[in-house]
Amino acid sequence: MAQEQLAFFIDLDTCVGCKACQIACKDKNDLDLDQLYKRVVEYVGGDWKKDGDAWVSNVYAYHVPVQCMHCEDAPCVDACPTGASTKRDEDGVVVIDQDACIGCRYCEWACPYGARAYDADEGKMGKCDFCEDYLANGEDPACVAACPLRAIDYGPLEELEAAHGDLKAVAPLPDADISHPSVVFKPHPDARRAADDPGAIANLEEL
Repeated sequence: MAQEQLAFFIDLDTCVGCKACQIACKDKNDLDLDQLYKRVVEYVGGDWKKDGDAWVSNVYAYHVPVQCMHCEDAPCVDACPTGASTKRDEDGVVVIDQDACIGCRYCEWACPYGARAYDADEGKMGKCDFCEDYLANGEDPACVAACPLRAIDYGPLEELEAAHGDLKAVAPLPDADISHPSVVFKPHPDARRAADDPGAIANLEEL
């Protein structure tokens, strides 16, 4: 475990899916059209059911910003054959040594969040690095600074859990026990907590 694990806090009750965080991340990292380090998933479900003479709706929809979760048990680190993917001791941030990366994409396949992106021009992998250059200058990560509703924050995991609870997975994300992600969610009132919820991702073509 890192000395002080950095983590994201995401308020799903406040997020409206504007994708400002996604755009800011893409701009900051100068990503190609087919590359995303941060994605905003729109999750929907429910239907209309007859209740006596009335039809009642249980339709729901909410948005889930997803990026590298800097997991405690990061499968991407274990999958990397060259040691290019590592988890820093000082803050728990998972980073990629571009000099050691050979672009084999094993880490991409291992990541339960689909948080890695392949750069075909460079033959390398890329991902959220918590805007480590911004942090070094005392600045917020680009996604945090860009959110107009302040639905995204960050800080030491223990502090975020003390302030907001320990919810680490909502549908359609995988079970948190797989990798123990460094994230805390404030749930949307309609958020489903099981990865096998019968809802669906509405914007799959954008992801």
